[in-house]
Amino acid sequence: MKKIIQKIFLFSVVLFCAVLSLTGCMEWDYGEITEDFDATGSGLFITNEGNFLYGNASLSYYDPATNQVQNEVFARANGIKLGDVAQSMTIYGGKGWIVVNNSHVIFAIDLNTFKVLGHIENLTSPRYIHFLSDEKAYVTQLWDNRIFIVNPSTYEITGYIQVPDMTMESGSTEQMVQYGKYVYCNCWSYQNRIIKIDTETDRVVDELTVGIQPTSLVLDKYNKLWTVTDGGYEGSPYGYEAPSLYRIDAETFTIERRFKFKLGDWPSEVQLNGERDRLYWINNDIWSMDVTSERLPVRPFLKYRDTKYYGLTINPVNGEVYVADAIDYQQQGMIYRFSPDGELLDEFYVGITPGAFCWK
Repeated sequence: MKKIIQKIFLFSVVLFCAVLSLTGCMEWDYGEITEDFDATGSGLFITNEGNFLYGNASLSYYDPATNQVQNEVFARANGIKLGDVAQSMTIYGGKGWIVVNNSHVIFAIDLNTFKVLGHIENLTSPRYIHFLSDEKAYVTQLWDNRIFIVNPSTYEITGYIQVPDMTMESGSTEQMVQYGKYVYCNCWSYQNRIIKIDTETDRVVDELTVGIQPTSLVLDKYNKLWTVTDGGYEGSPYGYEAPSLYRIDAETFTIERRFKFKLGDWPSEVQLNGERDRLYWINNDIWSMDVTSERLPVRPFLKYRDTKYYGLTINPVNGEVYVADAIDYQQQGMIYRFSPDGELLDEFYVGITPGAFCWK
């Protein structure tokens, strides 16, 4: 789906600017609340992207203890739709923060009732939020050469981090991880670098060149950054190459190891288990390897099922693996739950294009 988005990139930028001019001062009119939830205990949130420009993103909630899933919980609790393209969700300060990309908004919800507690609006095209304190967080953007600085307590934009050598048309900042006072961020669309941000000065102080379009970023137990590049696509104006998985030392900010895939592979969704000593990713099949490995595995953890694996997460407590299946990007997606040994334990329908997970 990312390939499709990039191929209609120029059209989307023009359309996006027009939509932003109309929605920059949007009022969020919450309707009559029809249902009350009381989801205490642990569980899993699934953000369903929906279809671009259709406004049909949704939020699902799954209780592993009872094998019960509730769909459209945001709309059912608040009386409004979640919006256009739910990108990610993060938990901080006892709230769930849902980043809705093409609606230019981040909602803060109660984790048990799913009711909205506040929202940050007038963002360009938000992707992920990373919290530094109760008063400061970073929000990455697509189609912008800035990372926004926000105050989670007041739900206000307080400043910006300018990314060097990046234009709005080529702008893309994505996932963030923190090591000491530095936040590292991968630059994805039409980019090939990891940037290093000093959180005391809110400035980019260094960058590291990797392959074309790094799509993920995680930090393991040994303080090694891992990113995987998708290599672009055939006919891309930015180039097309074989993808790679990189291991980067966070302390020295240098590449330690590069694992090469084949041209035409499409690896994505690099994730870590709870102990942060084992990697998982999607490349048609689901793959896994120890973070100390010196070569890629030859056999997958889970075989490809002639479908569209789109999202991935690992239960941080028991190591169970959850895989999101977008099917055809039009109908309800499916979530598969596997044991750490690859045994299918459960499967259930969620919303359209399930893409990201968040553990409560």
